[in-house]
Amino acid sequence: MSETVAPGAGLAASEPPRGTALTWWWRVMDFKIGIVPAPIFVAILALAGFYVSQGKVPADILMNMAVLAAGGFACAELGKRLPYIRNFGAAAIFATFIPSYLVYAHLLPKPLVESVTTFTKASNFLYLFISCIIVGSILGMDRRVLVGGFLKIFVPLALGSVAAGLVGCGVGSALGLGLNHTLFKIVVPIMAGGVGEGALPLSMGYAAISHEAQGGLFAEILPSVMLGSLTAIIFAGGLNYLGKRRPQLTGEGRLQVGEQDVELTGEHAVRPHPGIETVAGAAVMAVTLYLAGTVAQKLWDFPAPVTMLLLTVVLKLGQLVSPNLEQGAYSVYQFFRTAVTYPLLFAIGVAMTPWDKLVAAFNAPTLITIIATVATLMGTGFVVARFLKMYPIDVAIVNACHSGQGGTGDVAILSAANRMQLMPFAQIATRIGGAITVTLALIAFRVLGG
Repeated sequence: MSETVAPGAGLAASEPPRGTALTWWWRVMDFKIGIVPAPIFVAILALAGFYVSQGKVPADILMNMAVLAAGGFACAELGKRLPYIRNFGAAAIFATFIPSYLVYAHLLPKPLVESVTTFTKASNFLYLFISCIIVGSILGMDRRVLVGGFLKIFVPLALGSVAAGLVGCGVGSALGLGLNHTLFKIVVPIMAGGVGEGALPLSMGYAAISHEAQGGLFAEILPSVMLGSLTAIIFAGGLNYLGKRRPQLTGEGRLQVGEQDVELTGEHAVRPHPGIETVAGAAVMAVTLYLAGTVAQKLWDFPAPVTMLLLTVVLKLGQLVSPNLEQGAYSVYQFFRTAVTYPLLFAIGVAMTPWDKLVAAFNAPTLITIIATVATLMGTGFVVARFLKMYPIDVAIVNACHSGQGGTGDVAILSAANRMQLMPFAQIATRIGGAITVTLALIAFRVLGG
């Protein structure tokens, strides 16, 4: 955060006369594509083009910071400017699926694709983002309602999962897909927690029980995971639009009535702009909490993001983090939400979203079944929230994350809904909800014989 200066101080003396070439150039520099100044955007394209012409693009953070910012914000800005569909999460959809298609169609140069893919998978970029979002958003919550929110969210998640399973199986069976195929190859994969934590262990379990090839089973269930996530992104964008029309239905990222952010209220309210040292320290704290989670995962096979989430809740409830550092963490959250979301989605599109797997599920019975499953999951959350005195739209969006593509789906869904502060609850829906779904599905698969 920069030092406060008087309006115009230090600038007036250096401003050129109006109408000069320098004034025109400053206007050009102030025109941005997302957060990227237009001349810098052009320079990034030129520099990337040079490296592509050399046959190898560096896979380091410097190159990818520039390339992902240019690509992510360009796609997002396109989505934001299209009439009608911009209200349904088009920015997040475009930032994820345009690069996926460009890779599939060989329209992105291979050296550039290799660079982005290597960086995304080797740098743990996704979990850096999730760490900063989770820690910052939890420390930015009202401590008085934090526990209530975590306990309450299990009710709409559980009821939504049961209702979605019943409706999805009923619709798929009615459309001729068969009960077993609908349940195990469509409905369960949607709610299994993504690819690595969901589709992969599901396919391995199915293969061990049925003695079929694991690769073929994985290819069969992966499209349902991806298309379910895409459906949730679109619905989440629609709920965001509904919230603007019916503000009484949403807390704009808060689950319960009365919940506030630490920067706005509370007995320990702090100054709005913490120092650079505090913000940097909060970022290191977020990364350290995630690393503690990775140790728990190695020792007890418990998901690292969930461990990090629980540790952060303990710190918050025990008031073990100073108000100033809490505000620093919230500033880290705000930075990552604003500056990193779309570049991350672009990286996910290039490195982790195979277009051919997505379109493999584009047949009417499967599409209708997927849509019915996701709609029921979210609709149940919407209805149940009213009885729990929670905001229907925000609860429905958390339920949507239960049908997302793991952590990548959470980012896309919450980005489309403009509610990134719900990430802690989204991780519960994805990680814990997905683990329970996979476990119960494999038990049922063994009992029913596949």
